[in-house]
Amino acid sequence: MFIKLLERIQLTIGVLFLLVFFVTIIIQVTTRYMGISAIWTGEVATYSFIWSVFMGASVMLNRREHFKFDLLLNKLKGKSKKSLYLINDLILLVFTFALFYFGIVVVESFWNFTWTSLPQMKMGYVWISIPIMGGTMVIYTLNHLIQNIKNFSGEEAVK
Repeated sequence: MFIKLLERIQLTIGVLFLLVFFVTIIIQVTTRYMGISAIWTGEVATYSFIWSVFMGASVMLNRREHFKFDLLLNKLKGKSKKSLYLINDLILLVFTFALFYFGIVVVESFWNFTWTSLPQMKMGYVWISIPIMGGTMVIYTLNHLIQNIKNFSGEEAVK
């Protein structure tokens, strides 16, 4: 239940940032056509797209649509398939924890940097998307790992 709620929140955030991206691009095209300079649109579009991609990547990891070895998974059955899922999850756990940890390091290092076109905006608000993505990926991967360990002894299918 917590995982589904977290995924729903993250998906909503991703969609909202994607909407900001599209609206900003429309504003940018319109203002250029009209001969008006709106220099802030480039940065807003770029950073909102970054947020939408990072939130979407985390959700895709939870749905097991982001990282998967299909060639092997389609050929394996039973405990071999479950073992591959466990190995994948352990590798992903290391990778996602590194994203989380180094994302925090990046946020701390670059928090006070400012946007070029909007100097009142801090870059930390952009960079914080990395540890949020990494942290939720850790949560999702731990959930998968726990489910796979529970299923390993039984004959239930692993999603």
